[in-house]
Amino acid sequence: MTVGYKVVVVGATGNVGREMLNILAEREFPLADIAAVASPRSQGDIIEFGETERTLKVQSIEHFDFTGWDIALFAAGSGPTKIYAPKAAAAGCVVIDNSSLYRMEPDVPLIVPEVNPDAIDGYKKRNIIANPNCSTAQMVVALKPLHDEAGITRVVVSTYQSVSGAGKAGMDELFSQTRSIFVGEDKTVEKFTKQIAFNVIPHIDVFVGADTGYDGYTKEELKMAQETNKILSPDIRVSATCVRVPVFVGHSEAISIEFERPISVAKAQSILREAPGVMLVDKREDGGYVTPVECVGDSATYVSRVRKDPTVDNGLTIWCVSDNLRKGAALNAVQIAELLGRRHLKKA
Repeated sequence: MTVGYKVVVVGATGNVGREMLNILAEREFPLADIAAVASPRSQGDIIEFGETERTLKVQSIEHFDFTGWDIALFAAGSGPTKIYAPKAAAAGCVVIDNSSLYRMEPDVPLIVPEVNPDAIDGYKKRNIIANPNCSTAQMVVALKPLHDEAGITRVVVSTYQSVSGAGKAGMDELFSQTRSIFVGEDKTVEKFTKQIAFNVIPHIDVFVGADTGYDGYTKEELKMAQETNKILSPDIRVSATCVRVPVFVGHSEAISIEFERPISVAKAQSILREAPGVMLVDKREDGGYVTPVECVGDSATYVSRVRKDPTVDNGLTIWCVSDNLRKGAALNAVQIAELLGRRHLKKA
């Protein structure tokens, strides 16, 4: 392992960090060296590097020197990222950050490689590239080819977001509450605002104020609108309702799209069939669509239920499903690293 990139995964012991390691191994990313970094409490832990039979010893972020490393994939949340990402960037290591911290900074590119690869050229201003919100990432992959064809003006989306989007604590809470209900024990509500087992919660992140122009919306819903505008087009109006559902992995979205120009269902299906990163599974029969269970561990953004929206002149409605730990987070980050290598770093 000599030719290639020296890559650091920060937050390597979390859901997304582990998935980043898996995907780096699975896609045979050209590595000269790999480091797993996390909080001091994980220091010394041994974690697997995908299915390579290689293990990595976790190093503490507090003592890690980014000098000489090429790329740092951050999956550590906004708090630690705010402290350590600028240090890594200043040391010459390009940061690809999964948190929301830098997404809307005007001098930080927000990238989905299938959608806006050219925007990556702006990374040199701060040596930081942002990874979008999980729900935004899968949605814009599906919207981009349709936008190129007929010009999207408005999107109304309802999301059905799995608990893994809230980290390990979210998955643990769904498991423990489900178990408690079955055995008749008292259930605890800690991570989510209400019981998540056998329930849905129309509230992800915090509520935002009137100053945002989205009074009554949550931050997750605001992110979907703002990030779509930054990645795809500032002229698309987006109204989102983000809902947490009792599913472990895989986000689903019901998306109604309004276009400038006419587009038929058959044309949309044909475009989506060829679109990068999209897998069209759309049979009008029992089971002729994709659900979260089938998308887990897969890289594609699945689109089903493509149909005309009869309530507007040029409208379509689609169903969109993806593994939120992959395209929504870890896979997109690794794809950004691949794009960065091809276009700029060119070490492999």
